[in-house]
Amino acid sequence: MKKFEELTEREVLALAIALEEEDERVYADFAEGLRQDYPASAAMFEGMREEESGHRRRLIETYQQKFGEHIPLIRRQDVRGFVERPALWLIRPLRIDAVRKEASTMEVETRRFYEKAAARTQDASIRQLLDDLINEEREHEERAQELDKQKLPANVKADEELAQRRLFVLQIVQPGLAGLMDGSVSTLAPVFAAAFATKNTHEAFLVGLAASAGAGISMGFAEALSDDGSLTGRGHPWVRGLVCGAMTAVGGIGHTLPFLLSDFRLALWAAGAVVISELAAITWIRHRYMDSPWVSAALQVGLGGVLVFITGVLIGSS
Repeated sequence: MKKFEELTEREVLALAIALEEEDERVYADFAEGLRQDYPASAAMFEGMREEESGHRRRLIETYQQKFGEHIPLIRRQDVRGFVERPALWLIRPLRIDAVRKEASTMEVETRRFYEKAAARTQDASIRQLLDDLINEEREHEERAQELDKQKLPANVKADEELAQRRLFVLQIVQPGLAGLMDGSVSTLAPVFAAAFATKNTHEAFLVGLAASAGAGISMGFAEALSDDGSLTGRGHPWVRGLVCGAMTAVGGIGHTLPFLLSDFRLALWAAGAVVISELAAITWIRHRYMDSPWVSAALQVGLGGVLVFITGVLIGSS
């Protein structure tokens, strides 16, 4: 993957063309998926699709004038800084709240790309085109946010609150939740395997401490290196890495601390209670910030935790 700063003006325009073509097709799928239940929203996405098509034509015309007929194939996955988008548009039936969030994220990402590109270009005509597209993408973002007003009263979510919440979720909640889930679940097996194998609380504590610290360091680096945040608004990579790594360590240490108790049975029951509270906290966070239904969030988190716990017990008892 190339860094955005390494792209030439020719490559930036080629990437912009590919982005607009992808967004156009996504909006077409949104419109088709919402047409039956939300005709007004479908019409809005159809209008956005037509505008994205217009953006693509203007970009192609500028590219042909500056660089000729051949447009190199440069996609978002070829450049660092873009978030991998889930294939939400293939799911039926579409949920209007999920579509709104995805559309708003798409427009924020595209606008940030144009802002970065405009700041780097030396060509006056290309910069003017990019500045025009920045303003038009901002209008698209506002329109995507208006979808939520069809469902909730206007005084519930103001535009500024929506933006702040989105940034908080992107920069703090998502990396923190990923770390907490990994730390709470992945360390269950080594901690309880060591406990049942040795019947020694001190050794189980040392294993849990090592597993938690190792997982925290690994997850922190993985998160920091996954996305530099320059185009997605997800914040500084090392801040996300710190949040993710710290929450991973916290998730593992939580059910490790009870093994400081000298009584093995008491430590085991205390650790089990902590595990239940950790899984409950993860379920609540997923419901509160990721809009996951209570039942599905509890089942997904609980099932994973139970399977890892049983694995640790079986290995430790063997």
